[in-house]
Amino acid sequence: MDTLYASFLVDFLGKPLWVWLAFLGVVVTLLALDLGVLNRRDREIGVTESLVLSAFYIAIAVLFGGWVWWSMGDEAALLYYTGYFVEKSLSLDNVFVISLIFTYFAVPRAYQHRVLFWGILGVVVLRGVMIGAGAALIAEFHWILYLFGAFLLLTGIKMLLGKDSEPDIAHNPVLTFLKRRLPVTDQFHGHKFFVSQPDASGRIRRMATPLFLALVMVELADLVFAVDSVPAVFAITTDPYLVYTSNIFAVLGLRALYFALAAMVHRFRYLKVALALVLVFIGSKIFYAEFFGKLDPLLSLSITLGLIGGGVLVSLLKTRHEERQALPG
Repeated sequence: MDTLYASFLVDFLGKPLWVWLAFLGVVVTLLALDLGVLNRRDREIGVTESLVLSAFYIAIAVLFGGWVWWSMGDEAALLYYTGYFVEKSLSLDNVFVISLIFTYFAVPRAYQHRVLFWGILGVVVLRGVMIGAGAALIAEFHWILYLFGAFLLLTGIKMLLGKDSEPDIAHNPVLTFLKRRLPVTDQFHGHKFFVSQPDASGRIRRMATPLFLALVMVELADLVFAVDSVPAVFAITTDPYLVYTSNIFAVLGLRALYFALAAMVHRFRYLKVALALVLVFIGSKIFYAEFFGKLDPLLSLSITLGLIGGGVLVSLLKTRHEERQALPG
């Protein structure tokens, strides 16, 4: 029994336990530095600080990829970088949704970072569960990869046809359920998610604040986007360690970049086409590998970066031209 359990543990983790603990130690250290040192007080985060912090997270992710290259080989590193850039790019859509959530609940900018921080903790756990389940299923039923590929192809085609709609936060069933089941205050109470105060009858009750509802909706948005992004990275590599680390580093960096991106998300209007093509490309890779052999990881990374970079460049150039035309005179 002990041998069977040890075998399952090795198959599931794919790497020695200390490697996983080392990665989680880096994540915990970054989060502790973020909330415990850099952002102990509620305050607005400016665009410049957001860009600097994001550059720091990107540097950490790139350095980690260098460690993967040194310890696991160049192919593993290329797969990690591909998964990282795909996850980071797909998560850009999440910035738009989070911005809608904060606008709907009128979350003050000084409290937005706290919601994003606690949201990260949920991502670390939820992505771990999803990736662990996905890895176990693929190890047992390899054909599930083809379902992932078909799903990514259909999702990419749907995005190209423009059939994805803006989320209706006000009528979200989860939000409706929470409002019916939880007593919620009418206003914010600083950065608190729960407060004790008298209800209509004068009885002291533990009540949720609108900030807690915003946190739940942000977590829900992460879960919805993970349905696309996790299969996309599994289509790149089935190594749970590379899938999980690339996911978490990308999300960490994106949350740091949120305050800069939220102010200019409209400038990436045409990036969705590039992301759709990335999904179609990654989904097609699974079927290509079945009939013609595995695609070279460097070529795969180059095509992915080319599509994403092209989408960003076209977006910035076109929106800049449109803004110039809109100026008077």
